[in-house]
Amino acid sequence: MAMVNKKKKSFIGLPAPLGYVPGLGRGATGFTTRSDIGPARDASDVSDDRHAPPVKKAKHDDDDDEDLNDANYDEFTGYGGSICGKDPYDKDDEEADQIYDSVDKRMDERRKERREMRLKEEIEKFRQERPKIQQQFSDLKRELADVSFDEWASLPDVGDARNKRQRNPKADKFTPVPDTFLANAASKQDGNVAVSARDQFGIATPYGAMTPGLSTPAADIDMKKIGQARNTLMDIKLTQVSDSVSGQTVVDPKGYLTDLQSMLPSHGGDISDVKKARLLLKSVRETNPKHPPAWIASARLEEVTGKLQAARNLIMKGCEECPNSEDVWLEAARLMPGDQAKAVVAQAVRSLQHSVRVWIKAADLEVELKGKKRVFRKALEHVPNSVRLWKAAVELEEEEDARIMLSRAVECCPTSVELWLALARLENYENARKVLNKARENIPTDRQIWVTAAKLEEAHGNTHMVEKIIERALNSLRANMVEISRDQWIKDAEDCEKSGSIHTCQAIIRAVVGVGVEDEDRKHTWMEDAESCASQGAVECARAIYAHALSVFPSKKSIWLRAAFFEKNYGTKESLETLLQKAVAHCPKAETLWLMGAKSKWLTGDVPAARSILALAFQANPNSEEIWLAAVKLESENNEFERSRRLLEKARASAPTARVWMKSVKLEWCLGDIKRAKAFLQEAVNHYPDFAKLWMMKGQIEEQLGNNVEAREAYSQGLKKCPGAIPMWILLSQLEERTGQLIKARSILEKARLRNPQCAELWLEAVRVEVRGGLKNIAQTLMAKALQECPSAGILWAEAVFMEARPQRKTKSVDALKRCEHDPNVLLAVSKLFWSERKISKARDWFTRTVKLDPDNGDAWATFYKFEMIHGTEDQQREVRTRCLAQEPHHGEKWCKISKDIKNWRKKTEEILETVAASIQIPT
Repeated sequence: MAMVNKKKKSFIGLPAPLGYVPGLGRGATGFTTRSDIGPARDASDVSDDRHAPPVKKAKHDDDDDEDLNDANYDEFTGYGGSICGKDPYDKDDEEADQIYDSVDKRMDERRKERREMRLKEEIEKFRQERPKIQQQFSDLKRELADVSFDEWASLPDVGDARNKRQRNPKADKFTPVPDTFLANAASKQDGNVAVSARDQFGIATPYGAMTPGLSTPAADIDMKKIGQARNTLMDIKLTQVSDSVSGQTVVDPKGYLTDLQSMLPSHGGDISDVKKARLLLKSVRETNPKHPPAWIASARLEEVTGKLQAARNLIMKGCEECPNSEDVWLEAARLMPGDQAKAVVAQAVRSLQHSVRVWIKAADLEVELKGKKRVFRKALEHVPNSVRLWKAAVELEEEEDARIMLSRAVECCPTSVELWLALARLENYENARKVLNKARENIPTDRQIWVTAAKLEEAHGNTHMVEKIIERALNSLRANMVEISRDQWIKDAEDCEKSGSIHTCQAIIRAVVGVGVEDEDRKHTWMEDAESCASQGAVECARAIYAHALSVFPSKKSIWLRAAFFEKNYGTKESLETLLQKAVAHCPKAETLWLMGAKSKWLTGDVPAARSILALAFQANPNSEEIWLAAVKLESENNEFERSRRLLEKARASAPTARVWMKSVKLEWCLGDIKRAKAFLQEAVNHYPDFAKLWMMKGQIEEQLGNNVEAREAYSQGLKKCPGAIPMWILLSQLEERTGQLIKARSILEKARLRNPQCAELWLEAVRVEVRGGLKNIAQTLMAKALQECPSAGILWAEAVFMEARPQRKTKSVDALKRCEHDPNVLLAVSKLFWSERKISKARDWFTRTVKLDPDNGDAWATFYKFEMIHGTEDQQREVRTRCLAQEPHHGEKWCKISKDIKNWRKKTEEILETVAASIQIPT
């Protein structure tokens, strides 16, 4: 411890004494860096400042003269600088500076407003003296709004000021010079075919002498030998390219100039990348020569770069190094041509006798069918349990030989379902049953065998066995712990329907449709399954699902209705009538089912049967308005007007409703008995004053008779009772407009909008009133207000698209689609827009989308039909007409205007379609 303390310095760990400077004793008094003295600058460099700082004289301590240089001038203290500049800056000085700063800030705020006003006036004065380019042309840009489309079109195009040579520059032509030309030039110059060293490398000095040191000796260049060498090189390349994978010549040596493109390597990468890849693969091969992917990658690299022979050599070496890799052997067989590939595969078979892929490759290389069969049979001797080899071998055989081979195949591969089913298809009925029984014993967990057995029984007329087989199948699979997948079985049922096994399909549906479904979800799930099957074309599956659902829920009206609509769309009239008979037996109070049955009979022309169905419906529903009106329509359509009147009279007595009264008035109006119709109307409005259609009919009858005053009175009274009847407001407005009272029509519509805010129909009529009055500017303003109040109204957007000028219509249609993407009116407007631009295929697609979205829109069908009448074929016209008749549309502005006209009350859907299509104008 004493020795340690003696060696330890006494100052270690103690603080440094006051005034101590490290290194001062040895002269190291500190160092200076670039950051201390600034960037290096030469004495002669020009200063970066605009004016160089004045050179200050060295001050002496005894020099008391005042420095009057501008650089030493301070705005506050003057020339001498701060009087107290050398004194320390304490807290009192800081407080004083803050007080002075606050005083300055306060004084500046008092002058701020005046200063800003002065600055603003100066800016305005400057803008008036020197206005911007945009302001100079503002008046001219404002006048562009009045330029018409024709004036825009008549503006001349900008001409091309270039001359003809500049507009049509000719490409430079370069013609290769033949070798004979160079040889002749050399012979004319020196009389020989060699170029001297002086001409090649020497540099002649102005004095005619050679520059020393640059006249290096060089051999003479013989042009003839160069040509011969080139021909020899071309011959070598042609010989290399003539050898290909298939063994055929790729390039014709005689006409190689036409096939030079085939000599180019197919690889388009960088040569340096190829060299790197080749070097890496070589390293992999040398490091691990037993790695098959390395040999395959190396061979393919050489093949891509055009060195086919090198690729073959590499892959054969890989086969020697990796004789147990089937990938290497298959790659070698692919690269080798013709017979060499067979030899490679034969060698591969000797090395890998149990490789299925090698045997299949060997069979593929055989050209004749007999050779293929021989290879497969040899393969099956070595690999008898390969299902792939058995299937490939059976496909080459005739039916009898295939059956024999399949008998042996199922013995070697008893767990292959495909082989068992293939054998069953080739056997007769009795043997097929035995085969399927054996298959079930060997593979008790596969459902396809059971389904095939059921299809077999159905094909031979044993339909009573189908249900038992499917039931046994489910029990057997459950016993073998197989989960019953409902979706898979339904898919099997759809496949059975496609193959024609209807009974098997129905049996599967009945057996599995209730598997895994909760009791409360049965109805919903089964309806979804039926719709899914119908959409995929599996009609019998859907029918079986509906039948099962009806057997479980026989009193559900909604299921009967869905089944009836399904039969109407996919079934026959007989199946529909049979279903409806069962439906009304289970649901006698369902009026829709009775009416569907009566209509089905009426459409087939069996009017007495329709009457009898309605009579039975009367017994089940004695006071049903729908059945009364259906009976009236049936009689009026068959010209039995007196019977219709009697039925309506009974209906008014037993089931007096507003609709019954309305139909009574309409029948008399259609038959021309206006007096009786008016009498019925008066009595009807007394009983049902809040039924708007009665008031509208009263006004329309008065308009037809020319009594505008009475019509106006009828509409006015109706609006007092029914202020929410939008069509009545529009009828009254149109009446005033027809009588020349445009201002009154406007006021009526404005009053209607106050009573019924956010009503798109009223806004649309207001816009059309202004358009018909020739006030397009007011119409545009109204349309803008309408779109603000009803931003999602499709009828307004559709009208707004065609109110715009042609260049702005496309933009407007895009806005409309953003707001109302699924509105049929907007889709119809876009279809018409494409039609006006003569984009026929696009217009047809959008028309199809429109009628698919809203098949009850008669305007869409009529416009589509008009389009096809002009631009479509007869088949396309017939298709649109057939689809329209199937849908029987009832809505649409133009459609209702014509279909509800009293003159057209006897017209069918086809006649109305023709009439509406004729009234539609071609969009422009």
